[in-house]
Amino acid sequence: MDAIVLSIGNELVLGQTVDTNSAWLSRELAAIGWDVIAHVTVGDDQEAIKTAIIGAAERCDVLLVSGGLGPTKDDLTRQALAEALNQPLEMNAIWLRQMEKMFQRLGRTMAESNRAQALIPRTARMMENPAGTAAGIDADLGSPGSSRTCRVFAMPGVPGEMRPMFQRTVAPELVAAGGGRTILSRTLHTFGVGESAVGEMLGDLMNRSRNPSVGTTVSGGVVSLRITSRQSSRTEAEEKLAQTITECRRVLGDLIYGTDDQTLPSIIADLLTAGAVRRVATAESCTGGLLAKVLTDIPGSSRYFQKGWITYSNEAKTDLMGVPADIISTHGAVSEEVVRAMALGAMRKSGSDFSLAISGIAGPDGGTPAKPVGMVCIALAYSSGELVRTFRFPGDREMIRDRSVKMALTLLRYQLSGKTMPF
Repeated sequence: MDAIVLSIGNELVLGQTVDTNSAWLSRELAAIGWDVIAHVTVGDDQEAIKTAIIGAAERCDVLLVSGGLGPTKDDLTRQALAEALNQPLEMNAIWLRQMEKMFQRLGRTMAESNRAQALIPRTARMMENPAGTAAGIDADLGSPGSSRTCRVFAMPGVPGEMRPMFQRTVAPELVAAGGGRTILSRTLHTFGVGESAVGEMLGDLMNRSRNPSVGTTVSGGVVSLRITSRQSSRTEAEEKLAQTITECRRVLGDLIYGTDDQTLPSIIADLLTAGAVRRVATAESCTGGLLAKVLTDIPGSSRYFQKGWITYSNEAKTDLMGVPADIISTHGAVSEEVVRAMALGAMRKSGSDFSLAISGIAGPDGGTPAKPVGMVCIALAYSSGELVRTFRFPGDREMIRDRSVKMALTLLRYQLSGKTMPF
């Protein structure tokens, strides 16, 4: 059974507001066995909304629409749906009375414009809104020249109104019509190897005909595996999902650092606080304190984060971290020799168990043929030694700084895990 999610609003198509409704609805639909085949977004234009509704209805079994049910002139979803159905809008007396009572309880006078929120296409069904004034609409839309009928559910765009309406009214209808399938998904995160390399390692696990399916996405240098199991029962879906996760872990090994909502900083926090708490300090040049920020974004980070220094200038590296001036003059501020000295200085001054140091050329200027933009040196110091590496990161200034921080955390993750980095 296929579904399409249609979001309405100029603020969405202009990028002024992030469409969280589509993501939420897709997760809810997957949990009850519905495949979402498309997300569609259109602005507050009646003709565009009507066209989107008709086009989507020809492709799916259920269409979920959010937005455009407010009381103002730019709320046009009910009018567009009525046109798509070729029916007039009629006042729903039941919802009109409920709205009037709602305003009375609040001690407010209902504006004349609110009456529009009780207008429903003639053959459609009204869905109560337990959290607001816009009634939802449940309608059946047939495709011209076809026996196929699409069930259309139009809901408010406000998440606090849409979600209760979906859970209370829409979801039970879809569960009854969905055929009992279960769709379960998990996400595995990797960092340090590109998407193409991860895909090659996974091989046949990424075959598009496979169930559970395995797909990859990239965000901020993190390559994530989305594993989705579509089965006839929850037990079978869980078993197949677990088997595929095990296969992916066998292939990728320690490249996988976390699952679902886990992040590199949260994984580092768990590793540092497992057993006896170990402490970390930072010394940063090109990242300007970003490494310290992500480490301290985690609640409770005061247990393991000791101190941090921003040593942006050569003088700061010498004065604060004790980096000998002759090392800087001989090798340059962006060099393995300098970040090693920065890391050792940070560990010595903080008394921490680990220290991380970063120095690089984030651009857009400052690069040379020998040391181009994107060259970053990272050092990890610990009680029994240090690890120093030089990397070449692609992208603009923001991307280079972000990758530098994630790579520094990755060095620390492997050390805390007692493993050797495979790249």
